[in-house]
Amino acid sequence: MNYKHVLFLFMYVVSTSLFGQRERIDSLETAIENHIASQPEIFKDSTYVDLLLALASEYEFTKPDSLLLLTKKAMAISNEMGFTQGKQKAQVLMGYYFSDMGRHKQALVHFERALGYVRLLNDASSQVDILNDIGLEYAYSGNFEEALKSYLHALDVVDPIKEDNMVSLAILNENIAHLYQRQNEPKTALAFYEKAKKINDQIGDEVNSAMSMVNHAEVLSKTGDHQTAMYQINKSITTFEKEKIYEWLASTYTVKGNIYLNQKKYKWAIYWFEQGAILHKDLKDDRSRLQLFNSMSQAYLGMQMDSLANKYATKGFEIATHIKSLEGIANSSKTLYTINNKKNNYEEALKFHEIYHKISDSISQDKNKKGLALFKTKLKYDQQKKDLMVQNEKELAKQRTYFYVAAGILGILLTTLIPLYFNQKRQKKLNIELKEITKNLKQRESELNGINRTKDKLFSIIGHDLRGPIGALQGILNLFSSGDMSKDGFLAFVPKLKTDVDHTLFTLNNLLSWGHGQMNGTRTRPKITALDHLVENNINLLSELAANKSIKINNELPERLMGYTDEDQIDIVFRNLISNAIKFTPKNGMITIGTEEMSDQWKIMINDTGVGMDTEVLQKIFKENTNMSTYGTDNEKGTGLGLALCHEMVINNGGKIWVESLLGSGSTFYFTVPKVEKKYREAS
Repeated sequence: MNYKHVLFLFMYVVSTSLFGQRERIDSLETAIENHIASQPEIFKDSTYVDLLLALASEYEFTKPDSLLLLTKKAMAISNEMGFTQGKQKAQVLMGYYFSDMGRHKQALVHFERALGYVRLLNDASSQVDILNDIGLEYAYSGNFEEALKSYLHALDVVDPIKEDNMVSLAILNENIAHLYQRQNEPKTALAFYEKAKKINDQIGDEVNSAMSMVNHAEVLSKTGDHQTAMYQINKSITTFEKEKIYEWLASTYTVKGNIYLNQKKYKWAIYWFEQGAILHKDLKDDRSRLQLFNSMSQAYLGMQMDSLANKYATKGFEIATHIKSLEGIANSSKTLYTINNKKNNYEEALKFHEIYHKISDSISQDKNKKGLALFKTKLKYDQQKKDLMVQNEKELAKQRTYFYVAAGILGILLTTLIPLYFNQKRQKKLNIELKEITKNLKQRESELNGINRTKDKLFSIIGHDLRGPIGALQGILNLFSSGDMSKDGFLAFVPKLKTDVDHTLFTLNNLLSWGHGQMNGTRTRPKITALDHLVENNINLLSELAANKSIKINNELPERLMGYTDEDQIDIVFRNLISNAIKFTPKNGMITIGTEEMSDQWKIMINDTGVGMDTEVLQKIFKENTNMSTYGTDNEKGTGLGLALCHEMVINNGGKIWVESLLGSGSTFYFTVPKVEKKYREAS
């Protein structure tokens, strides 16, 4: 069959697929019109709501605005009627709408509302479906731990004995497999895909089996088994073409192209990607389009067709940014970095290099992997707990038997009361000892949990905020040493590298101070301290950062302003607060440091003309176990440790710290320290 015949057959499949959906839409619109005509006075009933929602569902990937409009209409009628099932279905469709827009938080709100309705209806099957939707939404946003938690919750609810639940069971196993696939654990992913395949084969549903084979084929190709992957993907294409399920057909063409891409057969990959692109013109499935465009850019890059690679990588980057897909942003920015570096366009290359490192560091953190491993352990633990409960029941049954026998003997042998009395006393003593041991164990457990939290936080900062700049430096040095970057290109990166090294040193100082305090306990050694000298020293230390942004710093503290504090700790407080003020103040701004005398304390004020903070940030900023970390006006990085250190050290010195701010109008940080006069009198 030549190329023209293949193209003709493909266009025929597309046209018949679209015609099939048009038929369904026309049928639903006719049904709605007939329903209204049959009872024009009271047509707003449950049947009308179900028809509206069915029509809305058909528009998900073609006219999302129509989906939203029809769903809101169905929701309003359901609220008027008190039709709980209609409200539940409408909330699910609203969730789909916001999910497709990449607005994950709003999608989760609607899915959670739908979950509340199905619990009222006591509908276990719908509950499983919605828990699966919630899991998918967490997976889309990169929160694999919460995704797996939702899938496992659904597995607890689903009844595998009922035939109706077999499809849900297969889907849940596939989604769990997909999580492990995204975590680069193909063996575990394949195990779950095989489990899903067996369930689908048992059901005998050709469409569900085809969907399962698409995902299975994608993993098989990545493990190198291209032959089996191609066999499964061709079977799936046959099924989707026959059943006219063109949204899945579009994704399947992309996966087939990826199988060729993994084999570096770029021309065939491009051929199948283009077939998928034709279908996507009538779809609004941004996640599938993102995967398609990123794959096309990789294929064109392999063919040395950089302009086309740049075109599709840019499209992929725009979609990924719109729907907030971290993996999509990372993949497209890596391709755009490679292309711009080849063109010696170093400014653009640096921009995408930084984006790639920032995102890849974020999604490669151990948190998700730890979450998946944690739930593996949890499943094992749950089984052990069940086994232990069974064993305890058996032991209790034995003890009851012994008790009844002993009670019978006691009725006959009253003389045994005396030894039993002493035994009871011994038992009370043992109980007291047991309570003391339990108390000690709980205390040690609490201490251990605190140490673990400190350890996790240390590793998180080292792995993210320190590894990122160092990794970027290493990447640039490797490019320069291998000859992939010219000397001029390298020199263009030098100012950025210096900023990253300065940031890393500042972060290390904060990290060491915080870590030492957390692990060993902070000891405060107050003495007479010249607060004005501390401020002047820190202004000099941070003068270069301020000068780079043309920020003026006014030190209005009077000379010989003496406090009774731990000099090192208050020095760290000044350094972090002044550094923060520089970070969040735009160019040509001003920072003012002043004081106000109180009865037995000095109130220090550090005011900036920066971006300020909203109410939500103000409420969280000094809360325990909360680390606020954001980027400054010149994209300066932070760890979130600085304010935690300030809060801890001001409290240790007998003062308090707070902030007043208005978004867009700057911030003022206040803290108090003891005056020297009172403390000096007490010491004498």
